Amino acid sequence: MPPSAASEPAGSRTAPGPAAPDLLVEALQVRDGGGRVLLAIDRLTLRAGQSLAVQGPSGAGKSTLLHVLSGLIRPATGRVVWGGTDIAALSEPARAAFRRNRLGLIFQDYNLFEELPALGNAALAAAFAPARDRAALRDRAAGWLDRLGLGAAGGRTVASFSGGERQRIAVARALAADPPVILADEPTASLDRAAADALGADLARLARDGGRTLVAVTHDPALAGLLQRRLAIADGRVVEDSDA
Repeated sequence: MPPSAASEPAGSRTAPGPAAPDLLVEALQVRDGGGRVLLAIDRLTLRAGQSLAVQGPSGAGKSTLLHVLSGLIRPATGRVVWGGTDIAALSEPARAAFRRNRLGLIFQDYNLFEELPALGNAALAAAFAPARDRAALRDRAAGWLDRLGLGAAGGRTVASFSGGERQRIAVARALAADPPVILADEPTASLDRAAADALGADLARLARDGGRTLVAVTHDPALAGLLQRRLAIADGRVVEDSDA
């Protein structure tokens, strides 16, 4: 069971990373192949270092919003501006580079490599990092696995892990690169209550004390209650934007 603690894993701040950017979403529309509007947001802003819970019924557009914010989906219209960079206007290679350098993504379906061990998955960003940064990144990955209760299992292949364990590996991978922005899709969904509470406290603290921006899609009221703002989406539109 992952403990909740007041400090990050050793080595997690060996060198200062890029500062968290402000976010501006403006005149955004995402459409399916038939032209139907899946998501429409007139304007959304998020201060650097702020935490936001995105909630709503299944199919409301919550995961679509995360995919747009990460550049995995390019909107039909509108801007998605992180700190002055409109990722909706970037080429696909440039969006991929932006994700690697600035974003930590926690996917609902984990997106792990079955053939790699836990540590290999958690430290995947080391394969793309400059040689001088690889050891520190692996250390951070190992530190997060340990913090999340998987420190002794770093050499096991992903195929041997339960859904909750895979979720924790995905979280360690997202945090190992020390990203200024964390985008999480149902990060506590596969965890038992104690593990979910501990992870939620860690994520909220990373935003509150670590200066990171956090956007979490969640059905977990306990996690939502730890974050600073709540955005409710229904039928692809924002129906509530309030302080938690």
